[in-house]
Amino acid sequence: MPLLKWLRRNLVVVAGLATLAYLILPNVVVMVFSFNKPNGRFNYSWTRFSTDAWQDPCGVADMCGSLSLSLQIALWATIGSTVLGAMIAFALVRYRFRARGAINSLIFLPMAMPEVVMAASLLTLFLNMGAQLGFWTILIAHIMFCLSFVVTAVKARVMSMDPRLEEAARDLYAGPVQTFLRVTLPIASPGIAAGALLAFALSFDDFIITNFNAGSTVTFPMFVWGSAQRGTPVQINVIGTAMFIIAVAVVTAGQFIANRRKNSAKA
Repeated sequence: MPLLKWLRRNLVVVAGLATLAYLILPNVVVMVFSFNKPNGRFNYSWTRFSTDAWQDPCGVADMCGSLSLSLQIALWATIGSTVLGAMIAFALVRYRFRARGAINSLIFLPMAMPEVVMAASLLTLFLNMGAQLGFWTILIAHIMFCLSFVVTAVKARVMSMDPRLEEAARDLYAGPVQTFLRVTLPIASPGIAAGALLAFALSFDDFIITNFNAGSTVTFPMFVWGSAQRGTPVQINVIGTAMFIIAVAVVTAGQFIANRRKNSAKA
């Protein structure tokens, strides 16, 4: 049968498109309901089309404040975890030292450990230290659990690097700093960028660890959770849609730039 033959030839493509549709469907629902105007407090059923929420995205009290706080924490957590994670990744790949194997294993613990266990452990640590729960405790916690993901991404990239390129730079009388800035860093930059983007997304989206260590501080995920108990304003869907569009735009731009560089190198 022609249909069965076509499916056999294109099974991988069909499965990939079906998986992509499955992943994107929740974002499409959020996008559609950002143009809804519900009759009650809950934005769970379609009533009528409206752009009121888009015209006033900060119309809900404290929502944009919590969003700004989440963006600040995510930005600083990304910077901190990316810098530390890149250095750790280079050290683990390029150098041989005692306890290197143990450190390699310990790096994966935050990724494998349940979030609620990590959150409770961090809370116990902060309370025993007498730390005031708030912005700084959230930031420290986010850097800690983002670090593992950055190390994993950068380490994979550094392991695939050809050491002969750096040797060639040194043969051409480049110093250690020049070699790092002009050869090592540009080659490792895709892994560093991937780790940074992953760290930002994980930090911005985190709820469990943040909820344990926030004190009276309210981040955007905590605001969304609290709003769901009383009602879900349409503005939450607006913010979610905007974040999704920005993320897609960043990934698309990155892919476009990478393709242009590849085509330029071939030419």
